[in-house]
Amino acid sequence: MLDCKAFYEVLTGSGVDFFAGVPDSLLKDFCAFITDNTPPERNFITANEGAAVGLAAGHYLATGKPALVYMQNSGLGNTVNPLTSLADPAVYGIPMLLVVGWRGEPGKKDEPQHVKMGEVTCGVIDAIDIPQAVLPDDIDAARAVVADALAAMERDQRPYALVVKKGTFDKYKLINKTVSPYEMAREEAIAAIVDQLPAETLIVSTTGKPSRELFEIREQRGQSHRTDFLTVGSMGHSSQIALGVALEHPDRPVMCLDGDGAAIMHMGGLATIGTAGVKNYKHIVLNNGAHDSVGGQPTCAFAIDLTRVAEACGYPKTWLATTKAELDAALPEFFAAEGPVLLEVRVQIGARADLGRPTMTPRDLKIAFMGAIRGDA
Repeated sequence: MLDCKAFYEVLTGSGVDFFAGVPDSLLKDFCAFITDNTPPERNFITANEGAAVGLAAGHYLATGKPALVYMQNSGLGNTVNPLTSLADPAVYGIPMLLVVGWRGEPGKKDEPQHVKMGEVTCGVIDAIDIPQAVLPDDIDAARAVVADALAAMERDQRPYALVVKKGTFDKYKLINKTVSPYEMAREEAIAAIVDQLPAETLIVSTTGKPSRELFEIREQRGQSHRTDFLTVGSMGHSSQIALGVALEHPDRPVMCLDGDGAAIMHMGGLATIGTAGVKNYKHIVLNNGAHDSVGGQPTCAFAIDLTRVAEACGYPKTWLATTKAELDAALPEFFAAEGPVLLEVRVQIGARADLGRPTMTPRDLKIAFMGAIRGDA
């Protein structure tokens, strides 16, 4: 395995000392080392992967030095536009080193949302004409690959991708974790929301642990999953999925159960929702200030006011709950209000160690959810 410190020193010793991206579970140890050992002004956890490419381009224009952009392969789609229309040598020709976690690598067991992207990762990188190499797990071989990549980037004035397999990096535990002063666990907050959920409410829940916790709460209570659409992939898009449902069923409450990292990733969606005038739309953002599902690296969500952002985007009413008592008090008014409305709930980082995963397949969940919308018995 690659020692995170040794690989970091290979990069910085080669002049790569500016980092940007979105954390990934396969890169979490290396991303944690970057977070702990890089000045904040040299490492930016961006809203999405495309924004990281833009930031890396600006860094190169200002310094003539390439930056490193880290991401999960599921985020490649967010980078295609700036990589092909900005960084490509046929346009501006901007070198940057992409480090891509290879979730769903063929032959490796993974969650269903990663299977297709795992199959096509290298093909996608090839299709946008970016040279690539698999990062070796030996430091001397990794040093040679980085040297080759930097030489090719400088020679051809283009990005270069290093694809990272599961288990490449040795373990590193994040020291500078997000400190949450809030008392509620996220699962506790979701249970409280389910307790007061109006009958027939359709839920679209966000990627990662919130969907897993919602599924487990339903299981523990012996409740049906039919009214819950669990967005197992497509980070940041749950709010728009919920909007699509709400527009077609204006007489039925539709709730998006969102996360802070997901809401920030495609924050422009708030403007679409706020100006759409969907009276049956309820938006809850569970904010723990971290990318909890991929290592706990921080988001900027505790440093901004999501409720004021929503109001500026056209949401007529918002609430903030920081305790269980505040949440219990806000929910009746929130559910009774004419939408679109938003409730931000601030919670602790982390989840219980024995949190399971949905035992239904995504396709079965889809079929059940569509049946609930149609009113099937």
